[in-house]
Amino acid sequence: FKVDDNIGGHFDIIIYFDLDKWNIRPDAAVELAKIVDVMQQYPTLEIDVRSHTDSRASHRYNERLSDRRAKSTIKWMVAQGIAKERLTGKGYGETQLVNECADGVECTEEQHQLNRRSEFIVKKL
Repeated sequence: FKVDDNIGGHFDIIIYFDLDKWNIRPDAAVELAKIVDVMQQYPTLEIDVRSHTDSRASHRYNERLSDRRAKSTIKWMVAQGIAKERLTGKGYGETQLVNECADGVECTEEQHQLNRRSEFIVKKL
């Protein structure tokens, strides 16, 4: 992440979730700590957390699950001292898959994992 990035740019950090879970895994905590560090260095930086699911389960269920992932990600960052006002978040369910693993497509667990993620978009610098 460079400070001169445009608004709407994103961190080259993505965190992943286990199937049907929204807790922050240890590997995700390591990555989130990097974002928290940058946010502490740049007190006006605001981030939008965009959380996603794989295509398993219903669209409605996945919307709720991804929303819980966004909230869980924000809650973790707030617990590390980031003001809640600097963070927004939304769950996108399975609407923004990063690969071909849509409903009815055979995929490996590794391929599904890529879709169970939170991404971090710069809203304000």
